[in-house]
Amino acid sequence: MTEEISSVVEVDDQEYIINFGPQHPSTHGVLRFVVNLRGEVVKNLQPHIGYIHRGIEKMCEKLTYQQIIHLTDRMDYLSAHMNNEAVCLCVEKALDIEVPERVKYVRTILDELNRIASHQLWWCSFGMDMGGQTCYFYGLRDREKILDIFEETCGGRLLLSYNTPGGLMWDIHPNFQQRIKDFIKYFRKKLPEYDKILTGNVILQERTKGIGHLSLEDAISYGVTGPTARASGFSCDVRKNYPYSAYDKVDFKEILYTEGDTFHRYLARMEEMRESMKILEQLVDNIPAGDFTAKMKPVVKLPEGEYFQRVETSRGELGVYIISKGDKFPYRIKFRSPNFCNLATMNLMASGFKIADLIAISGSMDLVIPDIDR
Repeated sequence: MTEEISSVVEVDDQEYIINFGPQHPSTHGVLRFVVNLRGEVVKNLQPHIGYIHRGIEKMCEKLTYQQIIHLTDRMDYLSAHMNNEAVCLCVEKALDIEVPERVKYVRTILDELNRIASHQLWWCSFGMDMGGQTCYFYGLRDREKILDIFEETCGGRLLLSYNTPGGLMWDIHPNFQQRIKDFIKYFRKKLPEYDKILTGNVILQERTKGIGHLSLEDAISYGVTGPTARASGFSCDVRKNYPYSAYDKVDFKEILYTEGDTFHRYLARMEEMRESMKILEQLVDNIPAGDFTAKMKPVVKLPEGEYFQRVETSRGELGVYIISKGDKFPYRIKFRSPNFCNLATMNLMASGFKIADLIAISGSMDLVIPDIDR
C-alpha cells in the first residue's frame, strides 16, 4: 500500500508534455498546443501553427485588386464581409475615391449582421465545449436567418465577396430591409433565452469566473484587440476610434469590462450582439437612394506608395497594408490579423490553471485558425 501511494506522488510531481490538437474538437480548427503539465495543472503552453498556411499574402502579389477580395474571405471566414471591406477601403483610399452614401450604409449593415452571425456561432460552440449541447441547436437555428439574408442579397451564405473596390457587386434585394427588421424583432426575444440557458448557469460561471485572467497591460503589450481586449478594459474599437463607412452616423456603446477573465470575454460578445442590433435599427430604414458603386476603371492601378486601412472584425482589428509600384498588382500586401496576436497570450492565461480550464479559456478567445495561418 505504501509503495502505491509513493508511486502516485511521483507521478503528480513529474512534469510531462501532451499535445492538445492539432485534431481536437475544442480547438475548432487545425491548431496544436504543446502543453507542459504537472498533474492536471498547466505549467507552460506553446502554440504550434501553420498547419493550413496557404500563402495568401504571396498569392495576392499575382492577383488584381478585384481578385484579392476573394482571398480575404478565406482568412477569418466568419468575418468575410469585413475582410472584403478592409481591402476595398484601402484601395479606395489610395485612389482617393468617395463611394456613394448608399454603399456606406449597406456595408455597415452587413458588417453588423456578419458580427452577430459570428458571435452566434461562437456562443453555440462555446456552450457545447462547456457541455451544453442544446446551445448548439439554438445558436445555429438563429444564425440561419442571417445567412438567408446574405444568400438573398449577396448570393453567398458564408463567403460573401459582395464588396468590390468602389462599391458593391450589385444592389440590395427588395426584401433586404424588411427581412432585417423581422430578424431584429425575432432575435431580441431570443437573446434572453441564451442567458437563461448558459449565461446564468452556475456550472458555466464556476468554470469561467476568475479563470484565464488577462491584464490590461498584457493585452496592450501583446497587441490584443476585439472583445478579448475590451474584456480587459482596453478601449480599442476601430469603429469608435477610426470610424469608417457609416459608423460615424450611428450611436452605440463600446463594451468594456475590467475583470479580464473568461466569463467577461463571454459577456463582452453577448453585449456586442445587442449593440449590433442597435446599429442595425439606426441604419436599416435610412439607406440613401443612389448608385451602389462609384465609377471605376476596369483595370485598377494604385498610385505608387504605401497604404494602410483597419477595420473592426468580429475578433478584433484587421489591418491591410499595401505597397504599390503603380501596377495592377500590389508589390507587397500584409494582413495584420487579430487572431494571430490574440493567440500569443494563451500561455499567459492558461498557466497555473487545469487542463480542463484550457477548454474554457481557448473557447473564450473565439479563434479562427485560417486567420492565424493565412
